[in-house]
Amino acid sequence: MKKTTSLMLSLILMMFIISEKSHACTNFLVTKGATKDGSTMITYSADSHVLYGELYFWPAMKYKPGTMVDVYEWDSGKFLGTIEQAPVTYSVVGNINQHQLAIGETTYGGRGELHNPDGLIDYGSLIYLTLQRAKNAREAIHTIVTLTEKYGYCSSGESFSISDPNEVWIMEMIGKGPGKKGMAFVARRIPDGYISGHANQARIQTFPLANGTTSITSAEIDKVFNPSVETVYAADVVTVARNFGWYDGTDANFSFSDVYAPVDFSAARFCDARVWSGFNKVNSTMGDYLNYAMGYDLENRMPLWIKPDNKLSLEDVMGLMRDYYQDTPMDMTNDVGAGPYANTVRWRPMSWKVDGKNYLHERAISTQQTGFSFVTQSRSWLPDPVGGIIWFGVDDTYYTVYTPMYCGMTSVPRSFAVGNGDIMTYSADAAFWVFNEVTNFVYSRASVMTPDLQAKQKELEHKYMAEIADIDARAAELFKSTAKGAAKKGTEMITAYSVTAGDNTVKEWRELYKHLFTKYMDGNIKTRRPLPADHKYIAPEVKQPGYPQDWLMRIVLDAGDKLKMPDSAGH
Repeated sequence: MKKTTSLMLSLILMMFIISEKSHACTNFLVTKGATKDGSTMITYSADSHVLYGELYFWPAMKYKPGTMVDVYEWDSGKFLGTIEQAPVTYSVVGNINQHQLAIGETTYGGRGELHNPDGLIDYGSLIYLTLQRAKNAREAIHTIVTLTEKYGYCSSGESFSISDPNEVWIMEMIGKGPGKKGMAFVARRIPDGYISGHANQARIQTFPLANGTTSITSAEIDKVFNPSVETVYAADVVTVARNFGWYDGTDANFSFSDVYAPVDFSAARFCDARVWSGFNKVNSTMGDYLNYAMGYDLENRMPLWIKPDNKLSLEDVMGLMRDYYQDTPMDMTNDVGAGPYANTVRWRPMSWKVDGKNYLHERAISTQQTGFSFVTQSRSWLPDPVGGIIWFGVDDTYYTVYTPMYCGMTSVPRSFAVGNGDIMTYSADAAFWVFNEVTNFVYSRASVMTPDLQAKQKELEHKYMAEIADIDARAAELFKSTAKGAAKKGTEMITAYSVTAGDNTVKEWRELYKHLFTKYMDGNIKTRRPLPADHKYIAPEVKQPGYPQDWLMRIVLDAGDKLKMPDSAGH
């Protein structure tokens, strides 16, 4: 009788029972030649109004032959079936494993006809199964291809970000239709020194055809381990499109994105615009693609990857994720929808009508419905357990704190742990709820309160960046040592630091909420005054700045004479 283990049991707990897909995620992919410290990085925001932000964890395990694993759909909790368990699995914290392999994703949907409801593996399960089975990016691609060819892929179109300490790849995939296993896909290595990005729109267009050296098909998947290979694609990626009547050109001119996920106004404005905005922060030529990002010129598509003007620091990459189109024509703080205090978000739905005409709210990288986000670092010069870090945050990326979690840790902070609350169960010490309390209060008067929040955000992140330099050095020595018990001590060190940092972030954010609520309650700005020697109590200084002048003008235009005082009334 076969023994069954449930890989996805913890996924059910961690995801609650999600009734809709998280169709709004943003990724940036940064190669080692594009970073100041030589690390590879990927970013990811997991955005859904019903996604609970928590830090997933699977320990490394060994299994007996014949062990099976249950697969549950990541978005819905639906049982999909059982597949063979790997004899050895690696530990995974969040979206990075013990070997510094990291994977992120974004859903682009694409051609609905290619959905295969009979597949046993969805995109979310595919990520976490792969992280438990692969050591590097090329192994990950091999694992993704072989798993879906054996068991079938049941999700819609997806883009994956895949990184290890030396390489970064973008992989875009979609099913082949009902009852058909495998995927139509293309995977490309990002050239060193460049960055890429994707945000709910397929980005790979034309690609080099198989030539036995730099480009191979899935029929030759074992060749992916050849370091000269830089492109891998499904052997029938063009044929599938031809069979559906979607493409009749030459193989050389085949564009994956244009055929399987054609760009329209919404795809450019709500999706690719986010990638453009991140690119625009680091490359001075991106103004050439502004009209594309705004949906006005769909022929002038952005390149798949760009070279930043300067190498990027960790803080720069975090900054890519803290974007509401500031300093662009789409800046979300500059129209009346931002309210009197320059709110950086808009309540859903994103599109709406007035007098029969359609209008939109921008969809930025920073958004209120983010469950969790991260920036991973994979650092080739350090031993794996200490070389990989997932800088993890919950809620809106603009207002979160990215806290370092080493990939070799063996437990996670209770404040971030699966099971500490869920999307409908409040927990006072859960990071997700503590951060949402702060952020939702700040939304009410963003321009006034955000400076206080950002000061604490910067203080904590800079503190952690300084501390990990010391932890890196001390832990690396232990992992390099041949002394008995040294590696165990190294693991204990990085675990203790990660857990302490995570719990400290939540503690500090709870204190920030107390500070903000006390200071800004009821539209006031209160400042504590020194207590005179002969007083038991003295009232704080209270300022009442009211509304900005431009907002008062809007009130006058809207209300007219109703609010006007007679000249004789004085003030």
